[in-house]
Amino acid sequence: MIIVIGIIIVTASVFGGFMMGGGQIFALWHINELLIIFGGAMGGLIIMSPKKVLTDIARGLLVCLKGAPHNRQAYEELLKVLYELFLLGRRNGMIALEDHVMDPANSSIFKKYPAFAGDKRAVQFLCSSLQPIIDGKIKPDQLRLLLDVEIDRLEEEHHAPVSVLTRTADALPGFGIVAAVLGIVVTMASISGPVELIGENVAAALVGTFLGILLSYGFMNPLAMNLEFTSAAELDFTRCIAACVVGFANGMAPITAVELGRRGLSSELRPTADEMETMLRALKNPARAA
Repeated sequence: MIIVIGIIIVTASVFGGFMMGGGQIFALWHINELLIIFGGAMGGLIIMSPKKVLTDIARGLLVCLKGAPHNRQAYEELLKVLYELFLLGRRNGMIALEDHVMDPANSSIFKKYPAFAGDKRAVQFLCSSLQPIIDGKIKPDQLRLLLDVEIDRLEEEHHAPVSVLTRTADALPGFGIVAAVLGIVVTMASISGPVELIGENVAAALVGTFLGILLSYGFMNPLAMNLEFTSAAELDFTRCIAACVVGFANGMAPITAVELGRRGLSSELRPTADEMETMLRALKNPARAA
């Protein structure tokens, strides 16, 4: 919603100012200029991007339009899920977590928190983080290194769409110049024609430059920056899971391990210590509910 509001403000201010200055909005409508700019930009984006990056760009833009991927309620659910799992593991042994980790879709704990259970990436990361500890394949102090490698890889994958969109945005003014040059070529071909025709062709060429710059600095670059913030927010959710799991694996009490994750949250998303204590205290026998 915020992105839509920003787009409306940019569009209204630019085109509104143009019309207030006596311009006619239809004077900016030149399909040939739009074809050159959009076609060139989209072609360049496709050429520089592997299939996965194109998919990630589409998914990331949808997430941007929806807003922040994880709000405070999502983090509260996450902390509750982690607390229940850790408490179960502490009371009944790590082997008690195996059914939940191996089949999260049928887990009685995950089913209690549909928002978290619906985040397949987060569920998969949590389960894959707990699995080596349950199996006894690695020592608890080695888990941190294992998760750091995975998070670093995720960070690189999240950065790729941002990099591609930024490069595309930087190229838009260039495609605007291409459209302008081609417009001048058309103008020179009709230099002996009526003055009105020459003026229209020159105006069309200038519109190409205008649109290239506007689309770059008014839309594409801000969108790429928003995607970067969105990607960082998704990684923060993953880092919170990793911090809590590592703390628990190294012998922290469930409440302390969850507190470790809470302290790493931004002030906007972080419940206070009293709020978290009340929230976790309200959970009724989480281990028996399993």
